[in-house]
This record gives sequence, structure tokens and C-alpha cells, in this order.
Amino acid sequence: MSFTEELRRGADPIYEAIFKHPFVRGIADGTLAKEQLIHYVKQDFEYLNAYMRIYGIAISRCEQREHIQMFNEQIGFILNSEIHPHQNFCDRAGVTYEELQGYPLAPSAHHYTRHMLNAAYEGTLEDILAALLPCPWTYMEIGQRLLDEVKPGPEHPFYEWIHFYGDREAGVTDKMRALLDEWAEPLSEARKRKLKEQFDASCRLEYMFWDMAYKLEDWPV
Repeated sequence: MSFTEELRRGADPIYEAIFKHPFVRGIADGTLAKEQLIHYVKQDFEYLNAYMRIYGIAISRCEQREHIQMFNEQIGFILNSEIHPHQNFCDRAGVTYEELQGYPLAPSAHHYTRHMLNAAYEGTLEDILAALLPCPWTYMEIGQRLLDEVKPGPEHPFYEWIHFYGDREAGVTDKMRALLDEWAEPLSEARKRKLKEQFDASCRLEYMFWDMAYKLEDWPV
């Protein structure tokens, strides 16, 4: 079993909780409220801005051009492609994408971005990958599960969202996994445990992000 296979097996209860979360179930059955869709897009727009900055930090640490290219391609993907599932939510909520940009992060989203930024500024490339990996990995599996379960047609409210993530080949997930497996191979067990902590924290924060969007979480004061 590879290192990332071990990470995925250890985080399986968190993944299962994500699959069963009412926001994800709301995507499946098309019942999410307008306010929930809006809150999600507001938060994810800023989350992805932070995610791109972390890719930039990773690029600054890379010594090989092929690794620079991978991280650079993912910045382009977020800028040019990942706007499409956001647009699906905006269309269903009856708002424009531009209206939902530039809002402050709610507590859980703030915590998540700071966790990843901390891994980037204080850790190594391995820490960055371990902290970033749960985002594309969980979304890929959510999309694939919903495709298999719902088999949405064009009439489904979130047809585009489900197909965007469910039709996408592993792509960046496999690339990031392969790099992390390679770079973790010579590390001590203590370092591997630290990477597992980074990965597990991001998995839990993925769950909290869905929960934040579903409950319209905001700062209490």
C-alpha cells in the first residue's frame, strides 16, 4: 500500500461523513436553498484565491520544471475552469458570479485557509501537498459517487456541478498523490505522521466547509 493509500484508508470515516453531509445530499437531490448556494460560492471564491497563493508558494520551492508546470497548470484550472461549477450554483440562486466576490471568510473557511497557509509557510513541499490533496480528492469522489447514484440528466438542478467533478479524470489528484508518494518514501515515520496530521486536518476542514455553507455560518460577534 502506498503512502497516499494509507492516508485515504485512515481518513475513510471523514470521507464517508462528507458523502452523507446534508449539503452534499442537497446537491444530489437538488434541494439546496438559495442562501446556502450563495454562502458556499462567497466562501469558495475566497478559499480558492488562497489555494492559488499556496500553489504559488509551492512553485517557489520547486527545483524541477515539471513540478513548476504542474502547480502552474492548477492555478490556470482554478482561474479558467473551476468557475463553471460556481456558475451553476449562481444560476440556480438567481445571482451573478460577480455579486458574490470579495466577501470575508466565515470561521471554518478562515480556519481552513490558515491551516493550508501555515503548512506552506512553515513546512516543506511534502507538507503543502498533504494539506492541499484532500480538496481535489474529496471533490472527485463526491462527483463520481453522485454520478453513479443520481445519474443526473440535463434537467437536474446541479447537472453541471456533478458532471464537472464526476466526469473529470483523477488528473491533479493522481499527480499530487504520485509526488507525495515519491517524496514521502525516504522520510522517517515521525515525518510521515506529521504529513498524516496535515492531511487529516484538511479532510476534517473539508467537512467543516460543507457544514459552514449548509448552516450559513458567520462570526457570532
